[in-house]
Amino acid sequence: MAAGEPVLQLKVSLVGASDPPIWRRLLVPGSTRLDRLHDAIQAAMGWQDYHLHAFTAKDVDYGPPDPELGHRSERRTRLGHVISERGDRMRYVYDFGDHWQHDVVVEKVLAAEPGSRYPICLAGKGRCPPEDCGGVWGYAELRETLADPTHENHADMLEWLGIETAAQFDPHAFDADDVNAVLGGRVGVA
Repeated sequence: MAAGEPVLQLKVSLVGASDPPIWRRLLVPGSTRLDRLHDAIQAAMGWQDYHLHAFTAKDVDYGPPDPELGHRSERRTRLGHVISERGDRMRYVYDFGDHWQHDVVVEKVLAAEPGSRYPICLAGKGRCPPEDCGGVWGYAELRETLADPTHENHADMLEWLGIETAAQFDPHAFDADDVNAVLGGRVGVA
């Protein structure tokens, strides 16, 4: 990417999972295709890309090519063509069953810095919910079950998560360096 090209500072926030809030702040070139933005969001949030997804911007849905879903092709659409100015927003939904909704908001428009590799995670808060935990309500129930060692499903949830104690599941955990290590290995900007 050439120095000076537009880079969008995006805040990606998981809707409804507010205790703790779960969000990531990313720098993503405006020239990034939406399928690559999907990869970046998956890596930044901590999802495993097991499920379908879609973007909605200005009442238009974008996603993987699928005649039944009727989305416009995310592979042919650049981020900067759907949101490009401070305050612009779109919705990203991951896992149509659990229906994880993410607000994607442009916080700033910057110029690419020479020698920088994008996307980059600048900051974030909160651990990503586990895949297939039942959406916002299922995640709240999971956290309640883990917090109560006398709950009838406590041991089952520990086993399902592959942990020995509830203390091993920290809903506040987040490390931008870990995210950037994954972003550097999984995501390009083409």
